[in-house]
Amino acid sequence: MALVRQDYIAPWWTYWLHNFPHLNFNFQPVDNTFRPEESNYQQSLILLACVSAVGLGLSLLVLAVNLSCLCCCRKEEEEETKRPDSCCVTWAAVITGLVICSAVGVGFYGNSETNDGVYQLTYSLYNANQTVGGIDSLVTSSLNSMQVGLDEHLSRLDEIFSTRGDYSQTLRFMRMMADNIIRQLITLPDFSRAKVDLGAIADQTAFVEYYRWLTYLLLLILDLVICLAACVGLAKQSRWLLISIMVFGVLTLILSWASLGAGTATAVGTSDFCVSPDKFIVNQTRDVISADVVHYYLYCTPTLPNPFQQSLTTFQRSLTTMQIQVQGLLQFSLSIFPTAERDLLGIQRLLNSTEFNLHQLTALLDCRSLHKDYLDALLGVCYDGVEGLLYLCLFSLLAASAFLVMLCAVPRAWTLISSRDKEYDDIDEEDPFNPQARRMAPYNPNRAHIHSFVSFSSSLGSQNSLQPPPQAATSSATTSEYITLPV
Repeated sequence: MALVRQDYIAPWWTYWLHNFPHLNFNFQPVDNTFRPEESNYQQSLILLACVSAVGLGLSLLVLAVNLSCLCCCRKEEEEETKRPDSCCVTWAAVITGLVICSAVGVGFYGNSETNDGVYQLTYSLYNANQTVGGIDSLVTSSLNSMQVGLDEHLSRLDEIFSTRGDYSQTLRFMRMMADNIIRQLITLPDFSRAKVDLGAIADQTAFVEYYRWLTYLLLLILDLVICLAACVGLAKQSRWLLISIMVFGVLTLILSWASLGAGTATAVGTSDFCVSPDKFIVNQTRDVISADVVHYYLYCTPTLPNPFQQSLTTFQRSLTTMQIQVQGLLQFSLSIFPTAERDLLGIQRLLNSTEFNLHQLTALLDCRSLHKDYLDALLGVCYDGVEGLLYLCLFSLLAASAFLVMLCAVPRAWTLISSRDKEYDDIDEEDPFNPQARRMAPYNPNRAHIHSFVSFSSSLGSQNSLQPPPQAATSSATTSEYITLPV
């Protein structure tokens, strides 16, 4: 394993994540080699995921402190009758909206990158499973032809050629060649012994990835909806919208921190694999396939010899020898034993189909096909997949920070709305010309008489101002007549 492949180099971010501290539940250092079956390694990933729980606790603590300080400041403002400043709330809303929009953009990109990487992984697994299944099928078919089909034909020919020793000797030689082919087929790798169905792994991976992609998509849409509702609630000064924002904001805050923990643990575990994938695969296949075979498929360099070349060459030579023997029997024995034609032609067809299987088997056993699938899977997981997970972690961190600021600003906005409503109510009560204030004011008889008098005087004054002034002579005469009347 000393060779270094030049066609795959782990990206720098996998080394950065690989160097994250790995600690078990007792806070003892753990080897960062990818070993998902060991409990200490599992504990280290769980502990990395639980770091986000600390962030969630601090966020909730900051939110509680903010609400406590707001309640205290509100009491002081009520005593001092000062109007709270709305500048901080406005700037907090603007900055929070910009950060959430940026986080959602980052999240969409990361979700797409991760999905592309997993799709490339599953596609490579399906191709590799098809190649491995083809190898097993060809080996099984060839063994069945040599052990069952050929033996039946040779047994009948033994009875037909029982009187001819030279022909019987040819049949015994053909049996030796058939046994030689069987031995070479048995030496080929039996991938079914690994008891690993790559197709089932690909199906399960695609199933999990679909729901992961859908979950992040819904979370991104939820963030956008909450941001839009916050803008509408602040613009309309709607209290029920602010209450809904507080409830869903806390829920989104929890989901953001949870997604950050899950994404961090997944990215670190995947990076541990991407730094040394060959070592993990060799350890997993140690009891099933020989190390030189695994080395041949993992590296596939021109300097590496094909471990199956000798077996395939012996297979081809034995098959060619059998075909020559059958051709000779068809040429010289049919004139004496015409009943042997059916079995000899059957053997010839069987050998032709076995030779066709041999050519396909030679192509499938070549390292280039499986090695390409292996590289495609590594590039998809370690480049697109881990990079997408990093963007999703950044999205979760930005969203959690933005929603924390939003949750701290919403109570302040509630206070501003309450103070403005109180000022409007005070103005309405002091305004005598406001009809709503007159309806809400209690009935006072003296105030009613004064109001009627003022209304009557004002109406009278308006009428006098509209009529022309009377003539002076008429006014003086009328006055004198009223004065001279007898009592």
